[in-house]
Amino acid sequence: MDFLIESVSQVTWQNVLMWLIGGILIFLAIKKDMEPALLLPIGFGAILVNIPLSNVVNEITAEGTVTAGIIDWMFEIGVEASEAMPILLFIGIGAMIDFGPLLSNPKLFLLGGAAQFGIFLTILFATMIGFGINDAAAIGIIGAADGPTSILVAMKLGSQYLGPITVVAYSYMALVPIIQPAVVKLCTTKKERLIRMDYNPVSVSRTTKVLFPIVVTLIAGLIAPKSLALVGFLMFGNLLRECGVLRLLSETAQNILANLITLLLGITIASQMKAESFVTWETIMILGLGLVAFVFDTVAGVMFAKFMNLFSKKKINPMIGAAGISAFPMSARVIQKMGLKEDPSNHLLMHAIGANVSGQIASAIVGGLIIGLVLA
Repeated sequence: MDFLIESVSQVTWQNVLMWLIGGILIFLAIKKDMEPALLLPIGFGAILVNIPLSNVVNEITAEGTVTAGIIDWMFEIGVEASEAMPILLFIGIGAMIDFGPLLSNPKLFLLGGAAQFGIFLTILFATMIGFGINDAAAIGIIGAADGPTSILVAMKLGSQYLGPITVVAYSYMALVPIIQPAVVKLCTTKKERLIRMDYNPVSVSRTTKVLFPIVVTLIAGLIAPKSLALVGFLMFGNLLRECGVLRLLSETAQNILANLITLLLGITIASQMKAESFVTWETIMILGLGLVAFVFDTVAGVMFAKFMNLFSKKKINPMIGAAGISAFPMSARVIQKMGLKEDPSNHLLMHAIGANVSGQIASAIVGGLIIGLVLA
């Protein structure tokens, strides 16, 4: 009874708030089916680490010494010390991706690059309101809507806001179907949204698909060596998929590996969601800056597609540009649904996927570039 009284007496309003935040994340995962593999473990972990005297944070040994609890230990080993979890996740992501639509229409590469503009704009805004350059750069990456990249950049730059950055990045990934349609409609006209794009793919040989991840790795390594942990593992996963002789390993990477790492990464990141460091004004500002980054990345992709139309005989539906962010395949599906809503016979999915996978590569390269520039 004394232990219960001691535990309850240490509960603060910040702890209760974090329990509510954890509950909301779990609700969104289960009831709204918003990135359940991510939001459910993050939400449950937020509750776990904010229970006073919980041994998931600190463990008292028989000798009376204090050691890291299971969640803090997992964070120290799998994220902080080796950065293994977010990097290994990229193998699974790479194995899921078919670069065929992008290779059939290489100009979609430009949309993936353009949709990273919001990252740099947000870095500027963040420094203007008082964040140091390392923290500002880590916050800006939220705009790519790429959780693993956000985690790795924040870790490499030593950002003190890893927890809020991770939660905000994954939350906006989950909110892609809500945020992007509103932003896209504000930047396009009805006529532009009705532009038809027939899908007549150029045949892409197996040799091309096998060489592509190798070539991308070499180019990324020369342009942004700091991006190789991300780009290299992403391309390795894709090579498993395309080589044709490692089908079982490819399927394992796509399913078992990706799901297991996602699950463990979600609950491990909760170690950075302790009330005393999470419930701050900085967290609220990061939430706002993350939205700015995400919105402007979407706007930049759409506007660049419009710019390309000034010089193209075959017009691009500007909505495709919004899929240039890294949220694969959610963003491509959103654009497909928007296209069908405007014209039930206009199928934009394969074009949107081409831009979407380009965004995967671009966000990883930009993350590496930012790490290299800030730490130079």
